[in-house]
Amino acid sequence: MRVAQFLPHPPAKVWRALTEPELLAQWQMPGSEDFRLEVGHRYTLTALPRPNANFSGTVDVRVLAFEPQRMLSVGWADANASRPADWTITWTLEQEGRGTRLFLVHEGFDPDDPTQMMARKIMDGGWRSHVMRSLGNALDRM
Repeated sequence: MRVAQFLPHPPAKVWRALTEPELLAQWQMPGSEDFRLEVGHRYTLTALPRPNANFSGTVDVRVLAFEPQRMLSVGWADANASRPADWTITWTLEQEGRGTRLFLVHEGFDPDDPTQMMARKIMDGGWRSHVMRSLGNALDRM
């Protein structure tokens, strides 16, 4: 899935919201305060379990790659899934005027697995509405 969102804030500010633990904690799932901008760093996020999407509510996250103020890529895996998912989430920032165009790519869904397709549908809505809105609100408070 792909999401693009314009944010009326400069890339440096958006980057801070994506990578500083105390700012992440304002808009992302609990556990994001343990984030470190270090390839290989692992931490755990928690959310409400979603049995219809085979989601336990616990996400193991690993920092895969980053380019300061341009790109951050993390791996997500359900810690307790009976059919483990292995997803990659990549944030890319591009300056647009005085603001930032933020791109999110969430990939790795198995199109032949109905449970993963349900998870994709749920997360697509969440990324587009709740997460982008929460991020925007956090940026407005900075």
